[in-house]
Amino acid sequence: MLERTASDATPRDDAVRLLARREYSRAELAERLAAKGHADDSIAECLDDLAEQGLQSDARFAESFLRSRIFRGQGPVKIRLELERRGLGREEVQAAFAASEQAGEADWPGLACAALARRFTGPGDTPRERARRERFLASRGFDFDQVRHALAHAWDSASD
Repeated sequence: MLERTASDATPRDDAVRLLARREYSRAELAERLAAKGHADDSIAECLDDLAEQGLQSDARFAESFLRSRIFRGQGPVKIRLELERRGLGREEVQAAFAASEQAGEADWPGLACAALARRFTGPGDTPRERARRERFLASRGFDFDQVRHALAHAWDSASD
């Protein structure tokens, strides 16, 4: 019985092996396949075939990625930048956000409140402490309005 070595693998073999573990954007997959030494033209052809067969989808990747980052408590600014860094276009990113908001998964002010309440026990007594909470939420990717909402309402339900 002949065994294939890693160098004998086709771009499709390597791509399917990667996609079996998790979703990848087209750009990420192309980058990984190029790192394995596959030719650019065979990578493009392979990725076109995989997309045509429904095995690779940037839309599905964006939705999956967005859902995982929401679960981690990250905000829309950070998620949007990360999706664009991973090679998705603005239209694909906007479509994923719209689908998530329509499904009720993306309650950004509520997520900001939850993240803040998990990390801190109260709003802070001094301006320095409040600024620390603002920086925490900003680093998580929440915008100004979401930060303000969270600072005002994060601990409302704790007193109920």
